Amino acid sequence: MESLSLTSQSLKTGKVVVVLNGRYTGRKAVVVQTFDKGTKARPFGHALIAGVDRYPLRVHKKMTLKRIAARSHVKPFVKAINFSHLMPTRYGLDIDLSAVNPENATDKGRKASIRRKVTRAFEERYKSGKNRWFFTKLRF
Repeated sequence: MESLSLTSQSLKTGKVVVVLNGRYTGRKAVVVQTFDKGTKARPFGHALIAGVDRYPLRVHKKMTLKRIAARSHVKPFVKAINFSHLMPTRYGLDIDLSAVNPENATDKGRKASIRRKVTRAFEERYKSGKNRWFFTKLRF
């Protein structure tokens, strides 16, 4: 019987994770798809994630609508990361990221359009006021 690591069992689609290693260390992300057995290109368990690279800034009541719109911008990232570099949280995020798939995430031309779609989805969720904790920086 083959045993799976604890992380691969707890990482399901929609689960919020914290990136532990690499360029996006300390950033929150949501799991889009998992690959328990790996692929030919990546022969180890990994997950395709979409996360927040630059979090939105604070907004005050006195600010103009133009300034509020500028400060509410979210810069996302889409990346395939090894399970050992992800820490699952107890939270989930039910957001539609169907445009993100492994084929599109590796192609440079398609990756830009995917990031725009993820930006739209994240900003829509942020402006609606749902899951505000996801769009705040981790302070540690």
